Amino acid sequence: MNILVTGGTGYIGSHTAVELAMQGYNPILVDNLSNSREDVLQAIEKITGKGIQFFNIDTCNKAELEKFFKVYKIEASIHFAAFKAVGESVNNPLKYYRNNLLSLINLLEIHLERKVDNLVFSSSCSIYGQSEEQPVNEKTKPGKAESPYGYTKQIGENILIDVVKAHKLNACALRYFNPAGAHESALIGEYPLQAPTNLVPVIAQTAAGLRDEVTVYGGDYNTADGTCVRDYVHVVDIAKAHVAAITRLIKKQNKEPLEIFNLGTGKGNTVLEVIHAFEKATGQKLKYNIGPRRNGDVEKVWADTTKANSELGWKATLSLEDIVKSAWAWEKQLKASSAV
Repeated sequence: MNILVTGGTGYIGSHTAVELAMQGYNPILVDNLSNSREDVLQAIEKITGKGIQFFNIDTCNKAELEKFFKVYKIEASIHFAAFKAVGESVNNPLKYYRNNLLSLINLLEIHLERKVDNLVFSSSCSIYGQSEEQPVNEKTKPGKAESPYGYTKQIGENILIDVVKAHKLNACALRYFNPAGAHESALIGEYPLQAPTNLVPVIAQTAAGLRDEVTVYGGDYNTADGTCVRDYVHVVDIAKAHVAAITRLIKKQNKEPLEIFNLGTGKGNTVLEVIHAFEKATGQKLKYNIGPRRNGDVEKVWADTTKANSELGWKATLSLEDIVKSAWAWEKQLKASSAV
């Protein structure tokens, strides 16, 4: 059964491709390699023992995407292809509005034209903005998006709401909190072309000597230690949730044309707690400094995952310790391979 994975060579896309292949699906990856590397395909094949098909296609180019759909019978799509750096979106909003929205619109139009009924959308906890309610659940009213990136995810969900009302389409929006960590093989992990902005890879790069120190953005928030609180969830757990969502749609087990699920652990950790967890789990001492707040950041957010646990049959099983240990193993592997 062919599953299209847009943004398939990216961080979450590559881990999801592994889990799809391990569950007997045939993931076909599409990516324009704007922030990922084609050599991740060999790593996925090594982990799964299966050949993986890949096409260098920009999902903003509808003509190229249409050519692909004419050749391959697709049962469902998982749409990851989007820019995701909060700070960059604040500085370059048009880049985010064009890419993140046009790619989704193109894919939806083709789904409708070719009667492909099932789509999983990569959403984000950023749609909640700075909610007074913590933890947030799927009925929590989305707040004002703190960044253009977050707003593109809000708009993306609204597009899906309207499309499933007007057309025959089954969709699922997965609102991830903070994916982190790497595959246990240390063959795939977070490896953007640009300098990473997510906390865990920044920590790992600092421990590896690629950065002088970790900058903690803001130390005066209304939290336990003054630093931001996030719900850090292992990327492999996130990947498994996508397989659960795809299976639910294909088997027509969804209760509504559009279902929305939070993907998190249900626990929030401050930035300093993550730094100290890394130091404890790996034995690496980290140098860090408290810098000014960063535009677009919310103070705190973590998930109520009751719905995903009960309806989707999914629960995060890997811990913060698992996250930091796997991220460090991945970083060490990267450093070793670059030294060869």
